[in-house]
Amino acid sequence: MTSSAPRAPSRFSPGRVLAMVERHLYVLRSSWPRLLELIYWPTVQMLTWGFLQSYIGEASGRMAMAAGAFIGSMLLWDILFRGGLGFSISFLEEVWAKNLGNLMMSPLRPSELVASLMTMSVIRLLIGMVPVTLMAIFFFGFNLWALGLALAAFFANLILTSWSIALFTSGIILRHGAGAEGIAWSLTFILMPLCAVYYPVAVLPDWLQHLAWSLPPTYVFEGMRALVIDGIFRADLMIWALGLNAIVFAVAVTSFLILMNRARIAGTLLQSSE
Repeated sequence: MTSSAPRAPSRFSPGRVLAMVERHLYVLRSSWPRLLELIYWPTVQMLTWGFLQSYIGEASGRMAMAAGAFIGSMLLWDILFRGGLGFSISFLEEVWAKNLGNLMMSPLRPSELVASLMTMSVIRLLIGMVPVTLMAIFFFGFNLWALGLALAAFFANLILTSWSIALFTSGIILRHGAGAEGIAWSLTFILMPLCAVYYPVAVLPDWLQHLAWSLPPTYVFEGMRALVIDGIFRADLMIWALGLNAIVFAVAVTSFLILMNRARIAGTLLQSSE
């Protein structure tokens, strides 16, 4: 006697991922405030740090070159912050719409849900960052795209870190409900002083430098300063960052799956309100 219970899909389906991406794109393009928000804050930060760079750039020699790293640091920080935020907001929109239970009862696999959120993260990030990088060229003569292949290495490492953070926070929200959503906005900012975004790691206390070097973004920001100030691409820093990101991402995926399983047991998938 065969069971009539529906079976879980056995293979990863790009079609289901595309369907989820299309759903979020429909929501995004139908709301101009959502689109405006993607560009507004990166623009404000770029102008603020850009004018500060112009002020510091009035100095001479190495100090003037160091000033050029400010706006580069801000743009790379926005990749880290907004890459994770784009993931988290897409996930939270399912929470706010009370749609998580429906998704979990559908053929959609957790890996497909995560893949769709990663895709939306990149789409949201590009919508916000491309215009801002072009404005940086117009206002301050700083061309992030001129970094070439180095930019691809910076982007890959930062987006991996942002996805790891977003996966972990999404798992917490699954387990503890929408009341934990504040973590999605704040957790990345804990990294800012430790990752030496706007200053070298060497200015940190000795005991804090060890913690800074355990974080993948630190290698990216140090690598960006080496490229902008000294004209040297530090491939060794990017390899270290990639290795650490592989560990962090594996831990994040494991944490997400564990928290999702606990949410199923506790019944919070169907009770994702405050």
